[in-house]
Amino acid sequence: MTHNNHTCGPGAFAIPERVQRLGEDIRRDQLQYHQRRVMVVKEFTFDAAHHLHAYEGKCMNLHGHTYRAVFGISAIPGETGLAMDFGDIKDIWKSSIEGWLDHRYLNESLPPMNTTAENMVVWLFNKMEEALHSEPYRGQIREGRTEFVRLFETPTSYAEARREWMVDE
Repeated sequence: MTHNNHTCGPGAFAIPERVQRLGEDIRRDQLQYHQRRVMVVKEFTFDAAHHLHAYEGKCMNLHGHTYRAVFGISAIPGETGLAMDFGDIKDIWKSSIEGWLDHRYLNESLPPMNTTAENMVVWLFNKMEEALHSEPYRGQIREGRTEFVRLFETPTSYAEARREWMVDE
């Protein structure tokens, strides 16, 4: 069975007899389907403790959360059709961001700030932008930029920073 548009249309299912091979079944210049900006999204979780200053309520006491950070990164796909490899986003998280947050007391590990979700999401946005514009990513990702960051403090509550609010263009 051949894998082509005639035998494998919508609703059709076929098991390929062999795996497609670069240089035989598809040319290298066909890997990039378009040159439009697209966004990839990756999320991470971390556990941390904090408390809020100048706040009357439960959050003035030391407490913890399992946070969820969601990053939207856009770029123009390169010659292989990738805008940004999800593994590269994970590498940035591991090398530049996670160590400041995971199993930490945020009031001490972050720069001086009230550790509100609103302050922290801007810090996360800035850290991702800084990493995207440093080596090796600056030369590897075509016009890569942070589009948004969401920081969930609980499963139903989050703060968000968007590019149009963060960057003067």
